[in-house]
Amino acid sequence: MCSTLKVSHSGYYSWLHAQPSSRQLESQRLSIKVKEIFIENRCAYGARRIRKTMNHSGIVISRRRVSTLMKRQDLYCKTKKKFRVTTDSRHHFAIAPNLLQRQFNVGRPNQAYVGDITYVRTQEGWLYLAVVIDLFSRKIVGWSMRDNMKVELVNDALLMALWQRKPPKGLLWHTDRGVQYACQQHRDVLQDHGITQSMSRKGNCWDNAVSESFFHTLKTELIHHLNYKTREEAQQSIFEYIATYYNRKRLHSANDYLAPEVFERAREI
Repeated sequence: MCSTLKVSHSGYYSWLHAQPSSRQLESQRLSIKVKEIFIENRCAYGARRIRKTMNHSGIVISRRRVSTLMKRQDLYCKTKKKFRVTTDSRHHFAIAPNLLQRQFNVGRPNQAYVGDITYVRTQEGWLYLAVVIDLFSRKIVGWSMRDNMKVELVNDALLMALWQRKPPKGLLWHTDRGVQYACQQHRDVLQDHGITQSMSRKGNCWDNAVSESFFHTLKTELIHHLNYKTREEAQQSIFEYIATYYNRKRLHSANDYLAPEVFERAREI
């Protein structure tokens, strides 16, 4: 073999018995950590979030090196898919002005909430999800799931948020122009709790970009990779994602890469 490869016997055996370098050993340890974080976060984290997670645990590493270690292990985050808009703005109810004006960064909790509705496919039929997000930390503070998009869907989500957070009067509540948010039954809830209503401009999803972004994340990281047999199965899966993962663990770029609940604790909320 040595003559075929044109190397000396001593050189070959020196290579064969050589100990891995400190750099190689470090790469092995880091590779294991990168894979652990990748798997723990539902195969959804890219190099940026994995690096931030490692930094939070005291490991100093560059984004480029994380990317290299991911490629060596064939770790690629889940792909994105398009999804349909569920807004039905063809109604006769009054439309509230756009008071939020895309001011998505607020200085304190319970100052401004945003909400929206999306759908989830199951073998039993559609399941609809309504959420309420506090713009301060991007925490999902209220949610509701039903087999229809009647007003109770959004009212239950908002009432959950109000019960949990007990915001002061004057809370700004921003949504799209959907009939569920424009109808009188919903406005009665807002009036009873001293909430100011704000709505996106017609056909402009960027006016409610935070809600759209959450649904995009939810579907990319969870829903599009599962085939739910029943609505109950989907409800349990989504509940677990929101309550135990998204709010508590998932790093959010708007929070300087802290999870919503961690961000709130860091701000002594």
